[in-house]
Amino acid sequence: MASTQEKIIIITAPSGAGKTSITRHLLANFPQLSFSISAATRQPRSNEVDGKDYYFISLPDFREKIKNNEFAEWEMVYEGKYYGTLKSELQRLWNKDLCPLLDIDVKGAIHVQQQYPERSLSLFIEPPSVDELHRRLLSRGTETEETLNDRVNKASYELSFKHHFDKIIVNDNLERACAEAEEIIKAFLEK
Repeated sequence: MASTQEKIIIITAPSGAGKTSITRHLLANFPQLSFSISAATRQPRSNEVDGKDYYFISLPDFREKIKNNEFAEWEMVYEGKYYGTLKSELQRLWNKDLCPLLDIDVKGAIHVQQQYPERSLSLFIEPPSVDELHRRLLSRGTETEETLNDRVNKASYELSFKHHFDKIIVNDNLERACAEAEEIIKAFLEK
């Protein structure tokens, strides 16, 4: 098996399922993991920092990087909003002897898995129900009615892909979901 530094851990889920909370937990408990910063064409939220939460880049620059094959994966996640994982970001982490932890959308996760089948572990975080997902997204206070409906519809679609991933964790209790993810990651890193 590849060394720890050559491995990739992919966390994916519909928006609002808890993947960011689980990702933060894993990063706090595994010093050999490092957050892989995705590129995005959307505007940063008030609490987000360029180069820490995302690489916020313009749509023309993003398209240029696609043309130059600079992404391990990329998707137009919402109309006109692109997200992707730069190959240079994975290499940056491997050069530091770290294992990239990707917190990405479902289609992007499938693409990374296909490119790195021997080196990746993918976790799908499943919400207890679509109704609960709707409630979680609503409680964020960051969505308009239209974007909320878009996210819930997209989540229903993404749930149909859950069996494409190595492990499925139902996040009906965050503490339990984090513990389950921890056990899975520990076993993968020790291989």
